Amino acid sequence: MYRKKGLKMTTSYSPNFSLPKRARNTIKFIIIHYTGMKKESAAIERLQDPKSKVSSHYLIKRNGQIINLVPDLFEAWHAGVSSWKHFKSLNKNSIGIEITNPGHQHGYKKFSKKQIFSLIKLLKILVKKYKIKKNYVLGHSDISPGRKKDPGEKFPWKMLAKNKLSFWHNLDQKKIKKLREKNLINRIDENSFLKNLYKIGYNDVKKFNPQKNIKYLTLAFQRRFRQSLVDGKIDKECLFISKNLF
Repeated sequence: MYRKKGLKMTTSYSPNFSLPKRARNTIKFIIIHYTGMKKESAAIERLQDPKSKVSSHYLIKRNGQIINLVPDLFEAWHAGVSSWKHFKSLNKNSIGIEITNPGHQHGYKKFSKKQIFSLIKLLKILVKKYKIKKNYVLGHSDISPGRKKDPGEKFPWKMLAKNKLSFWHNLDQKKIKKLREKNLINRIDENSFLKNLYKIGYNDVKKFNPQKNIKYLTLAFQRRFRQSLVDGKIDKECLFISKNLF
């Protein structure tokens, strides 16, 4: 175990990364994931298995312990097919952080307080070191909305925003809650909502048909910014939040 600016960390390197070393200024994003596996030990094993072709730079265990799997300046294999704004294939421009959680397929849980405490400490170091913008600290579902759900609607994005480590709207949630569900929007407002998402950074998922694509984008947006109701339906609450964000 060693310390990284006061943060306790264990090193257990994975062979799953790309050469050569990248320049520090190419690191623009931090992408947060959950492991999505029943057992924590199996998740760690998979991230270090050459056959899996999967890795991340860091993993945060349920007890808050951090494992450094790939050095920052090497490209870990965590993002896959992905995009945000004009960036594509975000592995080459990002640091990936996996957090132990069984995920939606295996009994999705709240993240432990110890995990989030460790994550905030780690993010503060990485954001400062690599000058990461707040709107470039993202979830896997943000950059791959058609494929991924993680870290999901139980991840505390609002708390990260309060620590100036991510972004969030500044609307009164009790007031805007009245605008949901029954207030589904017309085609003009739907187009405005989608334009807002593209301005924020979300991109089309080209391989899906338009209607499915809209639903996947809406679900990703809701998991991030309207976590109490994730239904894939665009209502006025979603529209107001999307306007406020950018």
